[in-house]
Amino acid sequence: MSNLMSNYYPLEVTFVKGRGCWLTDTSGNEYLDALSGIGVVNLGHSHPAITKSIVNQSKQLLHTSNVYRIANQEKLATRLCGLANMDKAFFSNSGAEANEAAIKIARLFARTKNIQNPIILTANQSFHGRTMATLSATGQSKVQEGFSPLMSEFFHVDFDDTNAIKKFSVNNNVVAVMVEPVQGEAGVIIPEDDYLNKVKLLCKKNDWLFILDEVQAGMGRTGKLFAHQHNNITPDILCLAKGLGNGVPIGACLARGKAAEMLTPGTHGSTFGGNPLVTGVALSVLDVFDSESILENVMKMSQYFESEFKAKIMDCNSVKELRIKGLMIGIGLDENIIDCSKLTQKALEDQLLINITGNSIRLLPPLIISKKEIDILIKKILKLISI
Repeated sequence: MSNLMSNYYPLEVTFVKGRGCWLTDTSGNEYLDALSGIGVVNLGHSHPAITKSIVNQSKQLLHTSNVYRIANQEKLATRLCGLANMDKAFFSNSGAEANEAAIKIARLFARTKNIQNPIILTANQSFHGRTMATLSATGQSKVQEGFSPLMSEFFHVDFDDTNAIKKFSVNNNVVAVMVEPVQGEAGVIIPEDDYLNKVKLLCKKNDWLFILDEVQAGMGRTGKLFAHQHNNITPDILCLAKGLGNGVPIGACLARGKAAEMLTPGTHGSTFGGNPLVTGVALSVLDVFDSESILENVMKMSQYFESEFKAKIMDCNSVKELRIKGLMIGIGLDENIIDCSKLTQKALEDQLLINITGNSIRLLPPLIISKKEIDILIKKILKLISI
């Protein structure tokens, strides 16, 4: 009997090593990882450059705390801000914490406008984390169940509906809009091409902060280093995590303009955030993006998956929709034909790792995946959904 709390339902498999897109269990069986630890191990398991960075830094220094300057942290802040056209960075340990920082910045921004009851608009079916603030920001009642009273300063509107946001222009308590460029936990929901541009314009017109949660969609997942770069825009606040450390826990809240000036000494902090190890690894992650043409591979493999998958499902009645942006993939299924609740276990038995969200298969394969591995993935998916 395990002494772990029962907040997870782990499948009956334990992995002991990984290489690239593949994981090996305790019995020596190999599995194709089409989930990347839910979008974390973007560069694949045991990437040599990342492993080298971890080993080398661990031999030098792991932790000093933010009472002192940290060279790797300053280097990473400079590099990320340069890449994202932002001004300043705060480092945390997770995506939820990065989003928490964004929410605190929005609260402080509200005080500069003499707003005592600030409201942040977020989207229905969104997911921003499991802390009390990010749970309240999340637009999914099933995630919030049992944790009321929630923070009341979040209003949820329909995703990909700028008219729903525009209606709040008369509400003087609104201070920010916080959305995901692509809703990951909802099943890879992709908005209209100009949705983010319109939200950005509404925020500018109303003097609201525009906050983008790219915890899952960022770090190359959609084919750009940051998902909003498809729209040629820059948010006021950008939240990153997951793939930033390729498995090492790190989150980042980047801000620009007035949003970058809100946090002052004593207003926010993190014991482990931005330590020498994690920031050194994140710098190595960025180096790999530069040296191995990762983004180019994402776009090539995305196009290859889409063309091959569509060609092979012509006679497959169980597939209703393919939603794909880069290597962020959602396959909508007909619940009347397939029992989606059994697919994760069924895939595991075929040595494939996937995720099910509602009536959709969610795939987040490593960004280094090859055509040969895409072929294996499609073959296994078709086997999984065949009736």
